[in-house]
Amino acid sequence: MIALITGGARSGKSAFAEKWVMKQAQSAVYVATAQIFDEEMRERVGLHRQQRLEGGYDWTTVEEPLKLPELLEELSQTPDGVPAVLVDCLTLWLSNVLLAKWDTPDYADGVEDEIERLILAAKRYPGNLAMVTNEVGSGIVPEYPLGRAYRDLAGRLNRKAAEISDQVFLVTVGIPVELKSREYLI
Repeated sequence: MIALITGGARSGKSAFAEKWVMKQAQSAVYVATAQIFDEEMRERVGLHRQQRLEGGYDWTTVEEPLKLPELLEELSQTPDGVPAVLVDCLTLWLSNVLLAKWDTPDYADGVEDEIERLILAAKRYPGNLAMVTNEVGSGIVPEYPLGRAYRDLAGRLNRKAAEISDQVFLVTVGIPVELKSREYLI
């Protein structure tokens, strides 16, 4: 089963995703996509690690900022059983991929290819998979080309991830609402 959990910054989506995974399995792999570039981010990541350790659940943390499709493929081949996986988060992964390709002439095609690889790996994943993502398209149009490219790519990534997900949750002000079952089909 695939669950996509979206919402705004600090909406409670990661906490909800953790609870969702805990209901699915006795242990899980926590895939952190953040990269640490400054002291504030180091402290934030450290706090999250500590909270997982103290939470009493059996998390195995894997930090993977770029090669998320390959990691999902690798985890799907685990000899002693396919683990439940929580990816936190897709939009951080996307920003890492975009920045790695930004200075190339065909950056958009390269990022789109990575998105397709990720969606295929997620769709093929045989275990429970929760993916956290940010809803970034509800605000103003970014002033700079990089911001506009990121916003557009994030929208496409989120839409494609929602298409392959069994459940899609919007978390707002700490309240998760399941959307996929309410989808209006024309």
